[in-house]
Amino acid sequence: MYIPPAFAETDRATLHAFIAAHPFALLTTADPAGGAPLVTLLPLILAPEEGAHGTLYGHFAKPNPHGAAVFTAPSRIIFQGPDGYISPGWYPTKQEHGKAVPTWNYQLVDVTGTAEAITDPAAMRALLVRLTDKFESHRAERWQVSDAPENYIAAMLKGITAFKLPIATLAGKWKLSQNRPAEDRLGVIAGLRADGAGALADVTPAP
Repeated sequence: MYIPPAFAETDRATLHAFIAAHPFALLTTADPAGGAPLVTLLPLILAPEEGAHGTLYGHFAKPNPHGAAVFTAPSRIIFQGPDGYISPGWYPTKQEHGKAVPTWNYQLVDVTGTAEAITDPAAMRALLVRLTDKFESHRAERWQVSDAPENYIAAMLKGITAFKLPIATLAGKWKLSQNRPAEDRLGVIAGLRADGAGALADVTPAP
């Protein structure tokens, strides 16, 4: 991925926190049959302490052909945060020289690695518990895997392809108008808030 120096985010803890906050990812893997790359959207959880850059865990539905192909080649995974259109009309400097064009701002983390299969039923069940506990953690009354009959969960496990993916490369791209003068960044923040894009305004660095 092309990442100009002004937009590069390299702090490991920051990138891990971003992944944890935006777990619904786009995973792509080359098609071993030579067709178009396989693409799946799925939630992933991060074990930051495992491996040099952390390890991701997730699963596919068994009928998804991507579940078999993911073990045959390295994959690329994109975690995306807030994004939005940036109008040149928000730049005060435009009034001075008119040299401005529209752009699009966004945050993302780009990960690569090769998946490894998880086939042990106990390990697969533990993965489902971890996924459920993460996404139920904010609820007063949390659903737990143990709430379902054990034979039902055992049947469900037969319908998934579980994996872990040790992260080989980890990069962040924070394209948030950092390359603009201070007054333009303030104009972008104000413009985003006026457009109802508060999430993107919140992560845009003020001067």
